[in-house]
Amino acid sequence: MLPKVKISHLYLKNPVLCASGTFGYGEEFKRFFDINILGGFVTKTITLYPRKGNPHPRIYDLGFGVINSVGLENPGLKEFKEKYIEFFRGLQTAVFVSIYGRNIKEWRKLIEELDREPIAGFELNFSCPNIKEKIISCDRKRVFKIVSILRRITNKLLIPKLSFSPFIVEVSLASQDAGADALTLINTLPAMVLNPETRKPVLGNVFGGLSGPCIKPVALRCVYEVASKVKIPVIGCGGIKDFNDVLEFLECGAKAVQVGSINLVYPDAAVKIIKSLEGYYAGKKY
Repeated sequence: MLPKVKISHLYLKNPVLCASGTFGYGEEFKRFFDINILGGFVTKTITLYPRKGNPHPRIYDLGFGVINSVGLENPGLKEFKEKYIEFFRGLQTAVFVSIYGRNIKEWRKLIEELDREPIAGFELNFSCPNIKEKIISCDRKRVFKIVSILRRITNKLLIPKLSFSPFIVEVSLASQDAGADALTLINTLPAMVLNPETRKPVLGNVFGGLSGPCIKPVALRCVYEVASKVKIPVIGCGGIKDFNDVLEFLECGAKAVQVGSINLVYPDAAVKIIKSLEGYYAGKKY
């Protein structure tokens, strides 16, 4: 058994979660393994109204990583509640809903509509690079304002998801000062890939977000820098494929981790990581 992880008033049964974007809404993965084994998972991002996402093709395997430009495709809040809330109610692991609003009104509405549902909290998607709107993650004042307002209307966990920028420490401190319970570091990195034969972009949207093993060194640095400055827990994310990667993130100051792109290749990757960690820690003092 792995030790529980405390984030604010919540205890996760272990430090391994599945990340937003590659785990759908959880239900799609129940045929591969018992989801309750996880420390928790984060849903695909939900917006107030349905979004069609970006033009195809949307994803491209680079071998050393993945570039995608899904563009927050989702059914919108109303259909999300109708289709998935009952499924969440039957789970015995922490469910976090990733949300994104185009303005304060939408952020508030999302929180208000989901606050009484059987979820542990919200991951605030401040850093998706695949949308037309300006990325919030680099704007310390805007992050502080949004988190402050949302903090006043919910007691559930608020976890901003940030990505690399020269200001990541400052934005992280602003999130903490505004009342965030934890931070997820990092989201995908803005990127572009050309087809070597046609010299044309491989994605229909031209630009995308880079993820997978190639961004792990960037993620580790972000986690190390931020964890040494903030007092709230940091959840490490970016390029995790096995339990050794998890140990590196924990050594750099993360209290928990999220498994992302590897889910696209091995749907049960997180469970294998948990079992490997249990074997590694067997007989050791945590």
